[in-house]
Amino acid sequence: MTEKTKTKSAKKAQKCLVIVESPAKASTIRKYLGPSFEVKASVGHIRDLPKSKLGVDVDNGFKMQFVTIKGKADVVKDLKAAAKKADVVYLAPDPDREGEAIAQHIFDILNSPDKIYRIMFNEITKKAVLAAVENPRKINASLVHAQQARRVLDRLVGYKLSPLLWSKVRSGLSAGRVQSVAMRILVDREKEIEAFVPKEYWSIKSILSKRSDGQFEAKLHQIDGAKFEINNEADATAAVEGIKGEKLSVASVELKDRKRNAPAPFITSTLQQAASQRYRLRAGKTMRIAQKLYEGMDVGGGESVGLITYMRTDSTRIADDAIAEVRGYIGDTLGKEYLPEKPNSYQSRTSAQEAHEAIRPTSVARTPESVKKYLAPEEYKLYDLIWKRFVASQMNPAIIATLTVDVAAGRYTLRATGSQMKFYGFLKVYGEDEEKDKEPENRIPALEKGDVLNLDEITPNQHFTQPPPRYTEAALIRELEEKGIGRPSTYATIMDTIQSRDYAELEDRKLKPTQLGRMITDLLSQHFPTIMDLQFTAQMEGGLDKVEEGNQDWVGLLNEFYAPFAKALEAANVNIVSQKEEIKTEHVCEKCGSPMVIKHGRYGKFLACSGYPACKNAKPLNDEGSAPLEPVKTGDKCPTCGKDMVLRSGRFGKFIACEDYPTCKTTKAVTMGIKCPKDCGGEIVERRTKGKRFFYGCSSYPKCDFVSWEKPIKEPCPKCGHPFLVYAAKKKGETPAIKCPKKECDYTRELPQETAEAGVAE
Repeated sequence: MTEKTKTKSAKKAQKCLVIVESPAKASTIRKYLGPSFEVKASVGHIRDLPKSKLGVDVDNGFKMQFVTIKGKADVVKDLKAAAKKADVVYLAPDPDREGEAIAQHIFDILNSPDKIYRIMFNEITKKAVLAAVENPRKINASLVHAQQARRVLDRLVGYKLSPLLWSKVRSGLSAGRVQSVAMRILVDREKEIEAFVPKEYWSIKSILSKRSDGQFEAKLHQIDGAKFEINNEADATAAVEGIKGEKLSVASVELKDRKRNAPAPFITSTLQQAASQRYRLRAGKTMRIAQKLYEGMDVGGGESVGLITYMRTDSTRIADDAIAEVRGYIGDTLGKEYLPEKPNSYQSRTSAQEAHEAIRPTSVARTPESVKKYLAPEEYKLYDLIWKRFVASQMNPAIIATLTVDVAAGRYTLRATGSQMKFYGFLKVYGEDEEKDKEPENRIPALEKGDVLNLDEITPNQHFTQPPPRYTEAALIRELEEKGIGRPSTYATIMDTIQSRDYAELEDRKLKPTQLGRMITDLLSQHFPTIMDLQFTAQMEGGLDKVEEGNQDWVGLLNEFYAPFAKALEAANVNIVSQKEEIKTEHVCEKCGSPMVIKHGRYGKFLACSGYPACKNAKPLNDEGSAPLEPVKTGDKCPTCGKDMVLRSGRFGKFIACEDYPTCKTTKAVTMGIKCPKDCGGEIVERRTKGKRFFYGCSSYPKCDFVSWEKPIKEPCPKCGHPFLVYAAKKKGETPAIKCPKKECDYTRELPQETAEAGVAE
């Protein structure tokens, strides 16, 4: 018997305990290991800093006071009992800093150093788990120190700044090291938008033709051989008349191929961005779905298997066996022409943990269609996205044939461009969704230099420059990643935190800072410029990376941060003027006669009675925050108490309520004067989602479930007699229109552009 065989036999004879983080992962792994293995779950962290106090001794090397998390006493007891019975204990939390810290805490509470080992795997498959058990190691102290340093940094900022905000603004507020910087990015963008002054410019579009060969589009490209700016209607008209008076001929024809390279496989941030763009999934939801795909699912055969590799990663590295498998799949299934001579490789950012892999399917042979019936719709969509991106990342580039035609018209040059897919390459797998929204193809006929062309149509078009857009969740994640702020495990949490604390809200899927968010951000930027500085935050992330690599002392890093922070905190306590002062107004409370004052609430400023809490009268301010939004009487009486019903403004728009609201809680939605098409006796009312998006439903809800995203118009269909029409959803490049909502009816009519721009259609 060889020495290796003896070792394996000895391992089989031992009683082994494997401790993972989640019960779902434990259930999957248990099926891969033999009867001598017991698998337990810690259910995340078992120890943490206390919630009731700072828990960090800043004067004694930032010593951390860990306590057992409330509700985890039974888990700890169970793990200790299982560890006593085991000959070997394998700690298998997630393969990152957080997982290493969890392993360290379990190691400490078990207190059996001679029989405890750390194992790691990037995918939950039988092969990966068994390989990890065969290659145990000790806990990586540098990884633990990096996580501890981040935890202390966040604790210091949160537990030192939050009380300051409570004392100076109002109780219940909080500040976070990375979330505050993310909010600064949002607030700075909002200020850019507000300060933006639109500028007028004009473009000239023409329709040209060569005899009977068909028409094509060309745009004014140059005047006198140079770039141009047309900023007013007079100059635009002059250019149009100048082109009309010239003979048009082809000056040059250029045909060339353009390559579009395959994208890298997903890392955490790019997965969150792609899921948001394609399926409108928020970052937090994307990560929850990915967690389930990673931990293991039953996809037939009675055995649970992890479908994807670990999903919190910033590395684009791919294991050699996975590359071999996907290259074999591409060559055999798609064709050799799609397979590069050598595997494609991608560069990760310098701070990426190269021990990790990119997010990929654990087996490319497990195609999305083969597992679709076992997955929920959103699970399937995300797995399909990950699988396609991985396969595409190892395919040849797409080749696009581009045609550029310059047309001479005296001192003016018109340019026509067109493109045609010559070879789909990776787009054969990954490009469908990206290609479907592309602009209509400009079909250019066969042309040669010197060909004379006809000017069939020429149109000047007025435009105005647009302000920079607000950030979507995906765009903010990309911005944070590009600036080196935060890490894969933090992006989704940041998105959730700034919204749950009402510092930002989603409006048309874009993040808009609230009044509260702006006030807190401006306050922190003024008194803590270093903490709110993007470059400083990125440098701190770099310092944490150095700690992880063993090139930086974690206590030294914290000392560099804390000394100036403590001074700034001391100065802020003196210099910040209290925001708690109530602002008196000229308005008088109609209920008790006391002066009305402006206060700060969860959703910004509001008008309240100074006699609070004896008098609880309060009302919203107008959009400028300078005057109250007075209730407007509707002429109806409250069916409950007989008082007048009034039109009010609430968090999600206007509503009708009793004038004694909230003492009398009788309310109803604002109707549009259109009967519900389901003949239930109700009327259509306008409502808003939490994301501030309008929709239209029946006033008899929940008895009637009629709902529409398209705004109804009180006008019957002239073709089929349907009781109302709707504003058609306006898509890119489409003319605004009104249509009949009845599927069997094709009635539609276009709206004048100025009507749509005035906001008629929502």
